[in-house]
Amino acid sequence: MSFNLDYSINQKIELSKEYNVELYIKREDKIHPFISGNKYRKLKYNLQEAQKFGHDTLLTFGGAYSNHIASVAFAGKEFGFKTIGIIRGEELEDKIVENPTLQFAKSKGMKFKFISRNAYREKESEVFLNNLKKEFENFYLVPEGGTNQLAVKGCEEILNEVDTTFDYICCAVGTGGTISGIINATKSHQKVLGFPALKGDFLSTNISKFVSKNNWELITDYHFGGYAKVNSELIDFINRFKQEHKIPLDPVYTGKLMFGVIKMIEANYFNTNTKILVIHTGGLQGISGMNKRLKEKKLPLIYD
Repeated sequence: MSFNLDYSINQKIELSKEYNVELYIKREDKIHPFISGNKYRKLKYNLQEAQKFGHDTLLTFGGAYSNHIASVAFAGKEFGFKTIGIIRGEELEDKIVENPTLQFAKSKGMKFKFISRNAYREKESEVFLNNLKKEFENFYLVPEGGTNQLAVKGCEEILNEVDTTFDYICCAVGTGGTISGIINATKSHQKVLGFPALKGDFLSTNISKFVSKNNWELITDYHFGGYAKVNSELIDFINRFKQEHKIPLDPVYTGKLMFGVIKMIEANYFNTNTKILVIHTGGLQGISGMNKRLKEKKLPLIYD
């Protein structure tokens, strides 16, 4: 499998001159059509570890429209692993054909185990994991969202020498692995701003497990009500951004991230001549599933 890392370029976003800042977006979404952005970064060393210890099966966790589930399924197919997805929501078992993400993962050979939301909350407990080992035997565990020490190691490779000229690095935050790797890779003059896609105070604790630097901050004003929650304002922003800059954004992570960064620029959060780099972490496969939900709610759709 070839990953086009050269395509991870920094693309300039043209802003009104009145703001006197420079804004760029790192196109990690261009790395690969199915294992793009932070999913490639998180899986890279985990797949090597699984191969090293002779595992033939990857087991992981995710929700109905999880980018992670889709990426693990595709990577498993490409690299010769069987894949198992523990899916949040028993009601989804009879709705696979209605769900583009699960349909895609199934087409790549992933087997599913659907569990209740209450059971899903126990996914990290010793009892729960032991039961999975009894049921599925010798698998390599990839955590929800892919976040572990090996994932953080992979995400440390997102930034390169060219990126040392930036003052701020901004990224969306789900489970905390991507921002942790970015923080570890920053230089002393740089600050990292994380934009959580969901509500909750647990993210700071998660991130602190993997980093020793204190040059980071979570911006919690742009989650739009929580994970996968959207409204017409966000959809309109995503569509206008694509129309103006020819860059697609997803509604769960990068759309909220870029919306927040633009709002902060407009509010003069950043000093004059500040250079800002936004990390595009991919996740575009989730757009089709989101459009299905938006159509049901009679809300505007995201442009293909």
